[in-house]
Amino acid sequence: MSRQAGRGTESKKMNSELFTLTYGALVTQLCKDYENDEDVNKQLDKMGYNIGVRLIEDFLARSNVGRCHDFRETADVIAKIAFKMYLGITPSITNWSPGGDEFSLILENNPLVDFVELPDNHSTLIYSNLLCGVLRGALEMVQMAVDVKFVQDTLKGDSVTEIRMKFIRRIEDNLPAGEE
Repeated sequence: MSRQAGRGTESKKMNSELFTLTYGALVTQLCKDYENDEDVNKQLDKMGYNIGVRLIEDFLARSNVGRCHDFRETADVIAKIAFKMYLGITPSITNWSPGGDEFSLILENNPLVDFVELPDNHSTLIYSNLLCGVLRGALEMVQMAVDVKFVQDTLKGDSVTEIRMKFIRRIEDNLPAGEE
């Protein structure tokens, strides 16, 4: 019985490591395909956005989370449920702006950067920028326009990884005339 329980954890660790290595291969290929880090950063964001647009349906189906009533509730759902569900981590939510429209997610351990060292010639690469796109794409599908960016990164010598999220506006449903 104990062997069975150990296999589940071992399998999760192998899946996590496979994902991390596969993501690393993707970033490496993008660095070869594009001239500069800025273009790679844009591509990672675009890819993440496309993932987020599709991932939100899976998230809503699997988590049974209802509509969030404000940005603070959205932050809690992202940190405590979404990150846990897809990356196995729970970032802390800090640095709320006085207006409550901006906060930071602090990742003590970013699983995407396991086994990674940035080469000196890629100092402006935002290695995990895919996450910003995923968050932006997913929230856009639930009618929230947000700005998402990295402000600290352990790959660049910072003690933690910090993702800053700013609420821009609520997106109105544009239904064709006559439909409700």
